[in-house]
Amino acid sequence: MVDREVRLPPIVDLTKPNDARVYDYLLGGAHNFAVDRELARQAVAAMPVLRQVALSNRAFLHRVVRVCVHAGVRQFLDLGSGIPGLGNVHEVAQAIDPRCAVAYVDVDPVVHAHGQLILSDTPGTALINEDLMNAEAVLEHPAVRGLLDFDEPIAVLGMLALHFVPDERDPEGALATYRDALPVGSMLGLSHPAGDTTAEGVDEAIDVFSQGHMVPVARDLERLTGFFEGFELLEPGVTRVPNWRPDREGSEDVPVNGGLGVKSSR
Repeated sequence: MVDREVRLPPIVDLTKPNDARVYDYLLGGAHNFAVDRELARQAVAAMPVLRQVALSNRAFLHRVVRVCVHAGVRQFLDLGSGIPGLGNVHEVAQAIDPRCAVAYVDVDPVVHAHGQLILSDTPGTALINEDLMNAEAVLEHPAVRGLLDFDEPIAVLGMLALHFVPDERDPEGALATYRDALPVGSMLGLSHPAGDTTAEGVDEAIDVFSQGHMVPVARDLERLTGFFEGFELLEPGVTRVPNWRPDREGSEDVPVNGGLGVKSSR
């Protein structure tokens, strides 16, 4: 893999690992560097299921997007999107209907630097540099308002995005703000690290990632279900992501829960 320092702006520090680029590497993407790959290898050595966590979460995202599009939703607001590279929302949605529009939201300036290069020639997409918890700022951002029609259904996605949001920042309050801005027929898809995991090496992996980074927060199934207040959960409800409408049987269990809900009333 060739590192492409020359194409990236000065904000991208190639001497420090970045969580979004580490995730990109775990997915098999190309938007990562040697320092990111080293941190990923250390984390996987500590928690062998970690790569499968990334792959299963991305497969869940794909299934959720396809369900949304087949339900008639053509607009997406992807919160805490990470680098919009390999197999991201716009690729899946626009493969079904090229008219689909996707607004990516991430507060990380490194994500923004990489994402601007990735999306520069991609119609129907936008990337804004904003904290997903600043829901009003996201919803009123000119790029979001210019791309998405809030009179038509929108799917809000938060895939492995809220585990870096501590309880004191009130994730339920932010989600309620997004919900209240959406028309009937809109959808909410979430995934989140499970609080009941017995997976090998969880604490050790957290130690690896927390070196100079935010510490992830796991939440149990009941808490994640509460994040869907105001939405009717589609079958099979909130469950381990490999078990949510799987494409194939026998998928490996991973410590991530997820679900998809639809807003049926104001």
